[in-house]
Order: sequence, then C-alpha cells, then structure tokens
Amino acid sequence: MLDPKTIEIIKSTVPVLEIHGQDITRTFYQAMFRNHPELMNIFNHANQRQGKQSAALANAVYAAAAHIDRLEEILPVVVQIAHKHRALGVLPEHYPIVGENLLAAIKTVLGEAATDEILDAWARAYGVIADAFIDVEQKMYSEAASQAGGWQGFRPFIVDRKVRESEVITSFYLRPADGQAIASFEPGQYITVCVKPDGQEFTHLRHYSLSSAPNPDYYRITVKREDAGAGSPAGVVSTYMHHAVEEGSQLQISAPAGSFVLDQAKSSPVVLISGGVGLTPMVSMLETLLEQSPEREIVYIHAARSGIYHAMKDHILELTKNHNNLKSYLIYEDPADGEVCDKTGYIDLPWLQQVADGQADFYFCGPVPFMRAVNRALQEWEIPQERIHFEFFGPADSL
Repeated sequence: MLDPKTIEIIKSTVPVLEIHGQDITRTFYQAMFRNHPELMNIFNHANQRQGKQSAALANAVYAAAAHIDRLEEILPVVVQIAHKHRALGVLPEHYPIVGENLLAAIKTVLGEAATDEILDAWARAYGVIADAFIDVEQKMYSEAASQAGGWQGFRPFIVDRKVRESEVITSFYLRPADGQAIASFEPGQYITVCVKPDGQEFTHLRHYSLSSAPNPDYYRITVKREDAGAGSPAGVVSTYMHHAVEEGSQLQISAPAGSFVLDQAKSSPVVLISGGVGLTPMVSMLETLLEQSPEREIVYIHAARSGIYHAMKDHILELTKNHNNLKSYLIYEDPADGEVCDKTGYIDLPWLQQVADGQADFYFCGPVPFMRAVNRALQEWEIPQERIHFEFFGPADSL
C-alpha cells in the first residue's frame, strides 16, 4: 500500500502526464531497447514505429496515476494487458528493467521538474503497480499451463490446411505437432504466433483471434495480408504467413488468451458487427452461439470494401440458411458491378435500428474508424455501456 504523501505526489503529476505522457513513453522505449535489445524479441516492432505502443503506454500510465488511490477501478484494464503479457512471455524479471527505464525517461523529459521527491514517489508507485501485474500474470501462467491440453510458453503446431478466404485474407488450420490435446478457449480470444522470417534479427510475435468455435482438434486463425502502401511498410508477420507459411509448415504458438469474450450465460439477443478482418472473433462467437444457444436471436452484420475483400461469405450464408435464429446483413463500401449487398457505403444508426434489436448485447471489431462509427451510433441509440463490447487489434486505443 502507498502512504498518503506518495499518493498526493503521484496525483499532482497527472496534469503533467496528460501533456508529456507520450514524450515520456517514447523516450522510455528508445532507452529500454537501446539498453536491452533482447526485448525486441517480445515487442511488436510495427507498433513501435507507428507510435501506437508509446501512446497506449502513455494512456496506461496516465490512468494509473489518476487512479493511484483506487487502483481496483482499473483492474479490467490490468487484466486485459496481463492477458497480452502472458501470451507474449513477459516475466517478473522484466519489470525492474521497465521501471528503471521509465523513471529515467521521466527525468529526461521533465528535467529539473522531476524532483527527487517525485521520482521517489513514482518508484514506489511503480513497485505497487508492477506487483499487481506480476500477481495477475502469474495466475494466468499457472492457469494456462494447468488446464486440460494447456502448456507454458510456446508450443509447435503444424499448418494442417491453408485456405484462401479473399483477395487479402487467408485461414490457417493449426494442429499440435505432438498430437496431444489442446486447450479450449472462450469465443473472442486469440493465440500468439512467434516467427523469425529470413533476414530478421529478432523474432516477431503477433496475436491472432481464433476464428472458429472451440473444438478439440485444431485452432483456426484468419490473417489479413498487410501490404505496403500510403507510406506504411508491409506487415512483416502477415506477409510471411501468406507467402512463406504453407501446409506442413511449423509455427510456435502460445496458449489462448484475451478478455474480449462472448457472455454465454445470457439468453438475450446478440448483435455481432465486424469490419474487414475484424470478422475473426465475431465468427468464433457466431459459430459458438449457433452450437450452444440455438434459442438466442442473432444478427450478424459484416462490412467490407467489396466482394473481393469479403472473407467467409459463403460460410456465413450457409449458416444463415440453416439456422432460423440467425439473420445476416452485408455492407459493401464500394461494390463492384453486379455485387449484391444489403447496404452500400457505411454503417449508420437509422439502418442499424432497422435490423437490430435495441435490447441486444452488441459485440464489434474492425478498423478503428469503423469501430468509432459503430460505437458512436450505439451511444446515440443510448445502448447501456454494459451491453457494448469491442476489441482492438493491437495496442488499446480509445473510441
């Protein structure tokens, strides 16, 4: 526990963090990777280049400071981050490294304003926050390893099937190389793939949502190829998966993780909304609902640029045809000649109110602008926050 004086000092730094937070975290990452380049084997290099990781950490540090006297209020965020840490292999011995470099970054950015009193208070606060993460993550490591079919660290899987779903999206069916049981998962969770493409100095880790209902035989992930364009380089892992990984290839996988999951205890209507490759957790939820809750009313809405980018179209049509409790709708931003869809352009509230039940639980995933539009529509509809659920691919952002 922190003493009142320390809490007072930390809370007094909140306005400073609001202004300088991202400068601090950017400086922190630069120093940490310079001092400990081996940690580049854990962190997503693309998120570092784009500033997403430093922005996410800045938000987390700001939230921790603002809630330092009631950290239990940010426990859901701690759990969400801890899932990612467990999936990546973040260990207790990494936390002192982070703390040392974070304090140094605060001193570098704030200069003389970072007095010894402030730095001492942040050192104590960081110790409390780090202990909270370590405690949660240690429990997750234990649960992942001890569950039926579970394991610790990374385990080899064989690509049993590779299926092209659209112009840019491919599914990979993964079976354990040892032929033993695999851990089940909750719809919405992800696994983490560890690869080292030719010419790369470090290993690269990526979270990929599981895109099928749980089954005892395989995991399915559905990966969008991120091509170069608009000043952005091609995705290292996604292009490697599409071009270099074939049926029979071996991949290192960590056990399923993630806090964005379907609430299967409810019987109320469900609306699933996806944009682009954001369909992956939605399809897992959809297949599970149809298998486990045939009495629940389900609406599935998918948005894509056009038909050539639309993955799993035939699969969803077949599910809709065979299940009376499912209605599915399709939005194409720019359909080609002859392509049929239920709406052209973008999702909006008047259309959403025509096809969805306002008493439903809403789950959505996709590109950040798409999710902002959906969230804005749901807020305008006055859907209670407890019935709105969403997932970011990559570091947490804000809607």
